[in-house]
Amino acid sequence: MKKLLPILLALCFNAVRSQDSNVQTLKGTVINAQTQLPMENVHVVNLNQVIGTITSQNGEFAISAKVNDSLYFSYIGYKTITVRVTNDMFKFEDTKISLTELAYALEDVVVRPFQLTGYLEVDAKNIPINNSGRYSISGLSKGYEAGNRNPGAISRVLGAIFNPADFLHNVFGSKPQQMRKLRKMKEDDEIRDLLASKFDRETLIAMLQVDRFDIDDILRNCNYSDDFIRTANDLQILDAISGCYEEYKVLNREN
Repeated sequence: MKKLLPILLALCFNAVRSQDSNVQTLKGTVINAQTQLPMENVHVVNLNQVIGTITSQNGEFAISAKVNDSLYFSYIGYKTITVRVTNDMFKFEDTKISLTELAYALEDVVVRPFQLTGYLEVDAKNIPINNSGRYSISGLSKGYEAGNRNPGAISRVLGAIFNPADFLHNVFGSKPQQMRKLRKMKEDDEIRDLLASKFDRETLIAMLQVDRFDIDDILRNCNYSDDFIRTANDLQILDAISGCYEEYKVLNREN
């Protein structure tokens, strides 16, 4: 057995090194599908490696990838696409990715100004406010936003803390691999910049391999209000899910 141990270690080392050697630098260019002109500042994200970059003034990009990785291309006002990496992309190094502009149908907008009377006490009551409550619990770094949709919000918050065996188990427990990507996503500046400019959840859905309903369900289980879920940008959503996931892991480890 002692003689076999060095051999097994060598095999494991070679296997890891072989996997690392498959990762190469992929170069390409992003162009406008209509004009064929290069596009600057397009976000390129490797969904498998959880890293990102942006295109240069000439539309060029370079990103670490290996065969069968999925590259996610995003630019405001253009349709996002996901491209699977193939061998010929490394071999010929002239990959061109075309993005298509989105067509928006403009609808009539009715502007309804507030009817101000000039009396502060009266006007203050006519302005809509966010009634979502945020509850602080001693020993935790942040509070919980229960919202006004649930009259038993405080009880639900306390129940989540004092019953850690049930705390988000159905949400996080079924998708541990996708949730582990959260930390890597937070560490990549290009991905954070991309998420800060988006409100459609498309990038989060592609990165975490979940649907829109899963994201909303995660946030509600983390006691965030519907107002927050509706108005937050994708980076705020990422930070909210990540913070909740880290607390879940601590509570789960203690039990």
